[in-house]
Amino acid sequence: MKQLLLIVVACLLLNPMLYAGDKNKKLTSQKTEEEQADNKEIHWLSWDEVQVKMKHIPKKVWVDVYTDWCGWCKRMDATTFKNPDLIKYMNQKFYAVRFNAEKDDHILFLGKQYDIVPQTKTSQLAIDLMHGQLSYPTGIFMEEGFQNPQPVPGYHPTQEMEMILKYLGENTYKTTKFEDYQKTFKSNWKESATPPAPPMQGH
Repeated sequence: MKQLLLIVVACLLLNPMLYAGDKNKKLTSQKTEEEQADNKEIHWLSWDEVQVKMKHIPKKVWVDVYTDWCGWCKRMDATTFKNPDLIKYMNQKFYAVRFNAEKDDHILFLGKQYDIVPQTKTSQLAIDLMHGQLSYPTGIFMEEGFQNPQPVPGYHPTQEMEMILKYLGENTYKTTKFEDYQKTFKSNWKESATPPAPPMQGH
């Protein structure tokens, strides 16, 4: 009888341990799946979504300003923005916004409404963010709380974009000039495959 009781007690003690082990495995598996998901694609947000998120957790913002006809925008989507290292870094350090400058109208941003300007067929918000210099693609960097928007125009291959994002994401821009940072920067990200050059109308 004593031996039977000892076996029962042992089983009762072992079961919670097994359950805890299974639970830990599930949590670890879930965490791994989440991490893998973070590496699959950039979490592009709308203007409404990013403003909600900013209220809860302040973060830097990267806005990808593009148009439907922009060939270089399409090329950047197919190469640079598909790089797993870039995707992971962007999702960790920034809120990313996709902004079609010629399509996204009636945008309510920081309490002000922005519409398409008929003369240019471009959103007034895009015009303001790019300081009137309409060029695509253009990245817009903003500090936490949407402060100090700065345009970063042009197509950037993966390793060039790595340098830009790390310069901004690690706050190096607050203490070091970009020209000096550029001299010592060493890339860790593998360059993405390059597709055929896009039509020349994308600029």
